[in-house]
Amino acid sequence: MSASGLSRRRALSSAAGVGLGLPVLAACGGDGTTTSASDPSPTPAGPSPSASPSASATPEVPTGGFALTADIPVGGGGVFEEQQVVVTQPTEGEFKGFSFVCTHSGCPVNQVTDEILCPCHGSKFSITDGSPTAGPASSPLAAVELVVDGDSISLA
Repeated sequence: MSASGLSRRRALSSAAGVGLGLPVLAACGGDGTTTSASDPSPTPAGPSPSASPSASATPEVPTGGFALTADIPVGGGGVFEEQQVVVTQPTEGEFKGFSFVCTHSGCPVNQVTDEILCPCHGSKFSITDGSPTAGPASSPLAAVELVVDGDSISLA
């Protein structure tokens, strides 16, 4: 044992443990991304995430809003993690808001195609009224009131 009271073996095993634990800890951290309707690759989350799968950069959102109407495809939608809301556009010009918390076990939904999808247990919800269409969820997603002002979408 060394004069400091720490054996060489203990010092090496402690350093190895820290080195092995760092990648595990890094994997646990969220990166604040959202997934859009038809693009499974994450897009950076921020004050104004874009739900548009074709947008190469986050568009500027008017003051007070968190999304632009152009970001929400007709027959689809987008998930906005910061606001904890899903915004859909079932028919042109009709915007619906729902809680992004799955009613089965509380997981956040993460994608909108022609349905709202929960990755945890496969529940699917209607983009029109939030009702379950498949999976273990038996209750609809809670409705969230939206305000559409021109091309800006915000929470009521």
